[in-house]
Amino acid sequence: MFLTNLERELQRRGGEKNKIWEHFDLICGTSTGGIIAIALALGIPASEIYEMYLEKAGTIFGSKKNFIKRIFYSAHDRTNLESLIRNKFKAINNDVDPLLKDCKTGVCVPIYDLMEGAPSVLKSAYHPRFTRDPQRPAYIAALATSAAPTFFDPYSAAYIDTMGTKQPFNNKVDGGVFANNPTLLGIIEAQKAFGKNLSDLRVLSIGTGHQRFVDACSRKDWGIYYWMLQGNKKRLIELFMQGQSQQVQNLISLLQKGIDKSESDNFIYNRIDTELDETCIIELDETNKKKLEKLAEKATNAFHNNASKIIDTYCSQI
Repeated sequence: MFLTNLERELQRRGGEKNKIWEHFDLICGTSTGGIIAIALALGIPASEIYEMYLEKAGTIFGSKKNFIKRIFYSAHDRTNLESLIRNKFKAINNDVDPLLKDCKTGVCVPIYDLMEGAPSVLKSAYHPRFTRDPQRPAYIAALATSAAPTFFDPYSAAYIDTMGTKQPFNNKVDGGVFANNPTLLGIIEAQKAFGKNLSDLRVLSIGTGHQRFVDACSRKDWGIYYWMLQGNKKRLIELFMQGQSQQVQNLISLLQKGIDKSESDNFIYNRIDTELDETCIIELDETNKKKLEKLAEKATNAFHNNASKIIDTYCSQI
């Protein structure tokens, strides 16, 4: 919704460049952010992505397995999600699966490769030495980066490369296990793949809303029940995701402002996010449309509070 409002405001102002991809050299995203990043880079309007999430959440997450089955199996089947993403991507490319090299601007999405037991970042063709990923279908990159453990099985597929060879692509997991906030990856890519100095960078980081995980109780029951089961919450996963994102924020602050924030800003950086309280808890596999609309309203408020600064900083050449 934040991005939808940004594109609509660019259209209202009457400039020729009114799509997100036209204002950024590189778009990074992890998990659901990876799906959005690839879609934007392919040229899909943000409003279409927003409507897909809002209207199809029940289709994607509506058949959640019961508790007993979730002990042994992932909570959701991926079939509907794969169909939605693949069809959405094909619709922008004459009903043919677009490849990562078809992205209109640079895009990178992190995944974890269980075949190799190592993190990996899938990249479009924004550097001449990138030859592995650009020929991969965009939809498999989107499904790999969003294969969140316990929610979906690791993603496996096969594709035909540009030389006509069938290539396997097996057991890929959501990049959020190591880069839930991929902003630091984007900064490093800008320096190494685009050859830019830190001072050249203008970085916009957009979160998906967060609820601060705290527990100051004096308790003895710190076992598996507390961390993964009590109140139907996966506290351990929440802690890992929050801790990783917070540390990225800390490292970027160190790069931008130095120790004790004693330096003038070394590059332009803005973080847009909203904190969710107990009255608006949004699950990772939320299907309640009213809750999703509340989150969208928070995004709209965040946009209006930052619109002038964002457009002046990142979209001034419209």
